[in-house]
Amino acid sequence: MAPGHATAGPLASGARFQLHPIRRAAGCMTLQIQSPPESLPIDPLPPARGLLAAFARGVLKLAGWTVEFPGLPGTHGIVIVYPHTSNWDFVVGLLAKWSVGVPFSFVGKESLFRGFTGATLGRLMRAWGGMPVDRHDASGAVEQIAAMMQARPWCWLGISPEGTRAYRDTLRSGFYFLALRLDLPVGLGYLDFASRRIGCTRFVRMSGDVHRDLALLRDAYRATTGKRPEQASRIDFREDLTRD
Repeated sequence: MAPGHATAGPLASGARFQLHPIRRAAGCMTLQIQSPPESLPIDPLPPARGLLAAFARGVLKLAGWTVEFPGLPGTHGIVIVYPHTSNWDFVVGLLAKWSVGVPFSFVGKESLFRGFTGATLGRLMRAWGGMPVDRHDASGAVEQIAAMMQARPWCWLGISPEGTRAYRDTLRSGFYFLALRLDLPVGLGYLDFASRRIGCTRFVRMSGDVHRDLALLRDAYRATTGKRPEQASRIDFREDLTRD
């Protein structure tokens, strides 16, 4: 669904965001448990037109990539993309974004948007959908992104839950608590170098049951292979977030 199209659901244009409290108790997160995650209905997306979309489709076709993206379930949401193991992920992802004609946003380090870098690379990053965020404070970053999304009539955010192409043992939890905070649909985006498929065909809502939601993610990505499989993070959160 393109920006500006009408849609149904709690995040339809003009609807108010539902803010769900996330409390910390004894070092752990206390969440409001919702119904089990189920796939959400998708509004079909018309084929993208224009030179940029045609260029991106042509490059992807020459490289042997297939884009699988039928549409979106609303005006606001998150698409997580897993795994992220190479700089080529950004290139393929950007081409895929152009090929479907949907203006996904993404989070970038605030330093990329300031000073000389901001005046050069930062302008390009903004044109591509970059949103500057201070990543030093995880909870602060979630609140920053939530405020930016609330201020926009249409906003879909693409996030790598690993946060870096370098190996890290677990996923970053920011996307998870952002989804719960604003009751956002979460698209399960994939970047599979084994089959050369990139896309997002399934959308769910997180339940607030960390173990159940992580099990859903592990099942969704069990057959997805990054360019450097050994660099893929384990689909889990820090121990203090998953401790019973």
